[in-house]
Amino acid sequence: MELQTVRLEIPGDGNVIFGQSHFIKTVEDIYEAVVNTVPQMKFGVAFCEASGACLIRADGNDDELKAMAIRNAQAVAAGHTFILCLKEGYPINLLSRIKDVPEVVGLYCATANPVEAVIAQTEQGRGVLGVIDGAPPKGVEGPADIEWRHSLLRKIGYKR
Repeated sequence: MELQTVRLEIPGDGNVIFGQSHFIKTVEDIYEAVVNTVPQMKFGVAFCEASGACLIRADGNDDELKAMAIRNAQAVAAGHTFILCLKEGYPINLLSRIKDVPEVVGLYCATANPVEAVIAQTEQGRGVLGVIDGAPPKGVEGPADIEWRHSLLRKIGYKR
């Protein structure tokens, strides 16, 4: 077995959701989950088929984000994984809907941070062991940091 990391491409001013699913219908169902939850969101989704033709299946409402999702899927190249590249919205608005998609097995990350997928390569193929999302902690928040966090969440409308 060989281990490697693959850096995912993140849209500028955007995010990615990276996960695992199990059926060719993934692309259509994720598409519907996005447009039915956050209609103004721009996105592209790509899914790595793991049997049959073993193609990367893709869709979206933004050609640039769809192309980025395809490039990420090609770089990861692990069966039954999907990558959703998005702008003009946030993963927090979609995660419960994505988790409710019947084909979705689990999520590795939802982030705007630099992220690397940890990949295992065997004779059979490739699999994702996990992700490295962002940077390690630099300390523990103090009172000023807590106030900043509380203010930010209220400023962007997630708390009252």
